[in-house]
Formats: sequence, C-alpha cells, structure tokens
Amino acid sequence: MSLTSPLRNPDTRNAAVMTRRAVWLLMLSLLMPGSAQILAGHRRFGRVLVALWLTLVGSALVAVALYFAARGWFLGFVTSAFGLVIIQALALVAAAIWFIAAFDTVRLVRFVAVDARRRGWLAALAVFALVAPAGVASYAAVIASTSNSTLGAVFADTIAVDPIDGKYTFMLLGGDAGKSRIGLRPDSISFVSVDAVTGQVAIVGIPRNLYNAPFSDGSPMLDVWPDGFNCGDECLVSYIYPWAEEHPELYPNAIAEGSTPGIEATRDAVEGIVGVPVQFYVIIDMNGFKALIDALGGVDINVTEKVDVCTNGQPITNTFEVGVQHMDGVTALRYARSRCNITDFDRMRHQRQIQEAVLRQIKPATVIAEFQHLASASREMIQTDVPQSMVGTFVDLGGKARTLDLIKVELAPPVIDNLYVDYPLIRQLVHDAMYPPVAED
Repeated sequence: MSLTSPLRNPDTRNAAVMTRRAVWLLMLSLLMPGSAQILAGHRRFGRVLVALWLTLVGSALVAVALYFAARGWFLGFVTSAFGLVIIQALALVAAAIWFIAAFDTVRLVRFVAVDARRRGWLAALAVFALVAPAGVASYAAVIASTSNSTLGAVFADTIAVDPIDGKYTFMLLGGDAGKSRIGLRPDSISFVSVDAVTGQVAIVGIPRNLYNAPFSDGSPMLDVWPDGFNCGDECLVSYIYPWAEEHPELYPNAIAEGSTPGIEATRDAVEGIVGVPVQFYVIIDMNGFKALIDALGGVDINVTEKVDVCTNGQPITNTFEVGVQHMDGVTALRYARSRCNITDFDRMRHQRQIQEAVLRQIKPATVIAEFQHLASASREMIQTDVPQSMVGTFVDLGGKARTLDLIKVELAPPVIDNLYVDYPLIRQLVHDAMYPPVAED
C-alpha cells in the first residue's frame, strides 16, 4: 500500500485510521497549505495552493537575506509607502491561502468517521488551523496598513538628504501645549547629532531659560534681534517659539513647507547656539508622550535623589524616593516636569532620563502587541519634517545606537551660566561631543 492510500482512499469504517488521517491532514495544512489537498483531495487545486505558498516562503527568505546583506536599503523599503502596500498585499494573500486550504481540509477530514472520543480536540485543532495562521497573516496586513497611514501622517513627503560632515542633526522640542495653555512653548530643547555610519548619538540639552540666544546667519530673526534675543526676562530661548508665531510675516513660507514660524525661529536659534546646521526638527507633545509610555507598559527610571512633586507654593502631593521606579505615563510626566524645590537644570536631567529610558526599553514584542496603541500615540505625539523615505535609515541607525552609550552634554552651571552665556564655549563643547577624539592604538 502506498503512503497516500490511507490518506486518499481511507477505510472510513476504521475510526482509528480516520483519526490519524485527520491529524495528519490538519497538521499538513498548517505547515504547508495545499499539501493536504495534493495527498487526499483535488491535486490540481493543491498544487496551485502549494505553488503560491512556496512563492511567499521564497519572498520571505529573500527578505531575510536582504535584511542581513543590505539592512539600510531593506528597512527603507519596508517603511516606504510602496513597500508597505506590497507587504500588506502579500500578508492578505497568505491569509487567504491558509484559510482556504484549512477550510477545504476540514471537508477532507470527514469528522463523522473519526473516533467519537477524539472529535473534541480534533475540532479544536481544525478551528486553530482555520483561524490562527490566517489571523496572524491578517494582523500583519493590518499592521502594514496602519504603519503606512501612521508614517504618512507623521513624516514628511520630501526627498532624502545627505548627512552634513558625516552627521544627521535634529532639533528635539518637548512641547507643553495642553487644554489649559494657549499655543505651544517648548518645555525642553535639545540638539541631537547622529553619526551616519555608527549610529553614535550625541544629545545637547539647551536650557529653556537661556538668555540672549543668537540666530544663525541669514535668519529673518536677525532683522529684529541683531544682537540676539535680548529683551530681558521675556526673552528666554523657550519664548522664541510663541514670539515668532505672533510674527508669521518673518517666515511666510513656513506652513506651506510643513513647518511653522515658531519652529523655524527656534531652529535658527538652536543653530546659532550650537554653531551647527539643524537638518530636521521633531516636536514631542507631552500628552502624547504619556500615551506612548502607557502603550509600552511603562518605563523603569533610576531615581538618584528624592524628588518631590508639587505646584510652586503649594503642598507636596507626591514624592519619588531614591531607587529604581517603574513609571506609567502620568507618573513619568510628573517626574519629568516637577518644579518642586528643584532647578530647571534638574528638570532637564529628569526629562533626559525619560527620553533615554524610552529608547532603551522599547522591546519588539511590546511594539507588536501594542502596535495599534503605539500608532495612535505616535500621531498624537510627534510632529516632524523627517522624510518618510529616511525612516528606514534612522531605524537602522537607531538599532546601532542602542549598543552604544549616549554622549550627553548639559549646558548647565557651573560649566555654562544661562544668564551670561559663553556661546563660543558651547560651540566647542558641541563639536567635541559630535566628533570625540579617536583613541590611538
């Protein structure tokens, strides 16, 4: 008797044989859709399903090879609008193949002929074969569709740009817009440099209460503030954003180009402070940041000194004790923004801890499990002019950066006085952070 005889022409009167046959067919359908049909059903139909399935498997193997051989290009493709449409289509085809093959396999099983005592778990296996693989593939299609929508909503539809002297540069703003506030005032300002080869990140914290911020050459702000933003207590660097929003005539093309006068004026100030061109801006809204942390399941922060939470002049409402604390979105925001008995420079350090924790503690399994929430939080949280075509490049560099220590520069006392600012010293510190000396052999 050939191997296929009990599968194609079984003795339907033998319940034990029919039960073993059912297990084999269902498992084959799970592992290779169409193989059950070749062995026990319509062979031509089975061959079509197997051919489609092998094509998908071959595509997956090519994708794996590309990931290792040309990771940057591969990540750029799978984060592009075209690439995500292709992934969505392939996932839907996989879901359809799995479901159709499993549905037809259930017909081939002939449940009425199997051992009555085994029908319960065989039925469960059949349901699993019908739902699980097709469901996973369908969810992959949903992720691809949501990714396409999210990336298109968050990132700019502009062309990729080359690094400057081997570095990509960003202005990172932490916005404090909210229901009780009018407009946005950056609560934190950072300059970020990313090495285009190694992924090494240098992050420079710019105090929100920095005085007399200069502007880069060619900035429209120089026509109004030729000696820097120097009108006293009303002219801290964080107030440049709302001031420029009230004077949109200085940046008439900003909104049409996907920016705002406030963003562009602040970018000009950051360039003047650090002495380096800023290629991209990223604004992170604090409320969206809270949603992101919740979607990630919280973050662990090492509190090195006791931090009280209160509104200035009001009683203490909460205290963060020394030690590792697990924080949800609300708690992390309290820790990052508390002004209770601490300086702005302490707040900068706390905010930097939260930012680094999010970067370090994101786990792929969490991203997959909470993808819909993360996508929603990203739309609420981020505004940027980073081109979508460069997302893959930065994802690749971000993976490299996770293995390296962040280079951090805080422009705070005693090194930098925020009132009488030594800007040449700042520019030297920034240059040293971006281009650290290479150790000699």
